[in-house]
Amino acid sequence: MQSAKSKGFDNRNNNSNNSGFRNQNNQNDRGRNPNYQWNKNYGYAEVFLRIPEMGYFTVELGDQMISNGSGKYRFFDLQSGRVPISIYDNGFLIYRTTLQLRNNNRLVLDFFTDNGLYLLDTYPVKSDSYGFNDWNDVWNNPYGNQSGNWNNSGNVMDNNTFSQFFSIFKNEPFDDSKIAMINQQMRNSQFTSEQIRDLVKSISFDKNKLMLAKSMYKKCVDKNRYFLVSDAFDYESSKRELREFIAQ
Repeated sequence: MQSAKSKGFDNRNNNSNNSGFRNQNNQNDRGRNPNYQWNKNYGYAEVFLRIPEMGYFTVELGDQMISNGSGKYRFFDLQSGRVPISIYDNGFLIYRTTLQLRNNNRLVLDFFTDNGLYLLDTYPVKSDSYGFNDWNDVWNNPYGNQSGNWNNSGNVMDNNTFSQFFSIFKNEPFDDSKIAMINQQMRNSQFTSEQIRDLVKSISFDKNKLMLAKSMYKKCVDKNRYFLVSDAFDYESSKRELREFIAQ
């Protein structure tokens, strides 16, 4: 026989519709789309990078960033394809290029501030191991057994190096010799927008300035600030032509 007290308890439970689930009948929740993302397949790649130099470096690879003073940087869950990499020394950008990452592969790299990236090895990612021992084993191998220098784009010229370069550059008497000097340096170096602006501004004629600004665009590490280069021109028509070139 059920007591009145227990009947009252059951009635309260029935009236409140307390099932233990949150907002079971909340009409306001209808139509909500939380945009959950599951099992998105953009490929998978890894990059192991070492910087065997004293200092505090930050490595930015795609949408991931690691900062430390140990000199070892392990990146997992990277999207395959072309991925930008930037390296900072105590917050200052010193190097930027793009890596071509293959799906289910790991790149093992060294970085030197004077020589850029050095590719040590690339091999398939093992499904059962992140390969920490393999990483150290690769670094213990002689460089001569590997595939060679990765430095395909060059380093960003630091302020001190650029000042030395600029002091020699501005003493060249003619535009042709100045441009030839820049073309030679572009084979091994990249530049910031401010550096390119200063170089272009030192050229005498606007047509030569425009030609140089166009050729250096591909070597600029901060293209989003290339508008600074417009300040180097004397004529509005040259500024407009540069903007049209960049917009292509």
